[in-house]
Amino acid sequence: MAHSTTPGAAAGAVPSSVTDTDDGPSPSSAARSMAKGAEPAAVSKASKASRASKASKASKASKASKASKKGGTFRTRLKRDRTLILMTLPAIMLVLLFNYIPILGNVVAFQEYDPYISDNGFIAVFESPWVGFEQFTRLFEDSAFWDAVQNTLVLFSLQLVLFFPIPILLALLINSVIRPRVRAVSQAILYLPHFFSWVLVITVFQQIFGGAGIIAQTLRQHGYEGFDLMTDPGIFKFLVTSEGVWKDAGWGIIVFLAALASVSPDLYEASAMDGAGRWRRMWHVTLPALRPVIALLLVLRVGDALTVGFEQILLQRDAVGPGAAEVLDTYVWWNGVRNQDFSYAAAAGLIKGVVSLGLVLAANKVAHLMGEQGVYKK
Repeated sequence: MAHSTTPGAAAGAVPSSVTDTDDGPSPSSAARSMAKGAEPAAVSKASKASRASKASKASKASKASKASKKGGTFRTRLKRDRTLILMTLPAIMLVLLFNYIPILGNVVAFQEYDPYISDNGFIAVFESPWVGFEQFTRLFEDSAFWDAVQNTLVLFSLQLVLFFPIPILLALLINSVIRPRVRAVSQAILYLPHFFSWVLVITVFQQIFGGAGIIAQTLRQHGYEGFDLMTDPGIFKFLVTSEGVWKDAGWGIIVFLAALASVSPDLYEASAMDGAGRWRRMWHVTLPALRPVIALLLVLRVGDALTVGFEQILLQRDAVGPGAAEVLDTYVWWNGVRNQDFSYAAAAGLIKGVVSLGLVLAANKVAHLMGEQGVYKK
């Protein structure tokens, strides 16, 4: 007779090692649970340590690779550009020789320099007595110096307002000429006066606006009183500005024409298709293309605020008198070369250089605030 098995009996057949007692889990079950809980923690710690080690090795390898790549890039560029570097060496030597080494001569501004104290003018620099800031004190107490500063700033203001915009307008006008031959002839005519010397330019103006010029003689022949603009101190500054415009305005358009040549014709075509007329295209396409160049040249022009034309003014100084024509450059020349007061002239030139440097930095800062690059980037 077959025996029947009850569910309770079947359950009772489970081994005692995996059953729970009344007091709780068995010791073997508890041990396995603890081992299972400890394994993830150990794996996690080992994984973190492994990742940290790999990151450290990767960082070191990356730094070494960058350093190697940087050195390799420099050597590659040096090898690639060695011909260009050799070509620029003569220019660099000229700049060092005539622009940077003479800066050391400003030391005479703090001396009572006497070139005849020694047989060698260079040795005289070391033997001349030191006077500190005495030359600067003399300079600031000299009313003629402040007159020269005033004339310089007035001339700079006139040239900035009346001269600076003219090359921009001429470039826009030349750029609007369609026929290449007409454009080439116009550019050649505008460039030509730049190659004339100031002696020739002033002679031309003298023959036109002088007391014996064409206009004055024509007026006298018709019963009117003639005039002599070349010796009138009241309009001398406007005369100097007009001479500069006639001589160099055409030459100044070269940079602007180069900037305009880089403007894509597609921009003009797209604006024309959108209904923009000629003035709209100039305002929204042409002028934005010129804006970086205008900012750069304006910064450089502000840096040259105290340099308004030495040779041009020196040639006309005696005709109108120093009261109207004396500027900082002629003031330095007159005291340093004519009067041989070298230390005094060096002090005036040093002040001019420091102020010009400050003007360049200030103008460049303003250009950066306006979103332009200026002379150099931030």
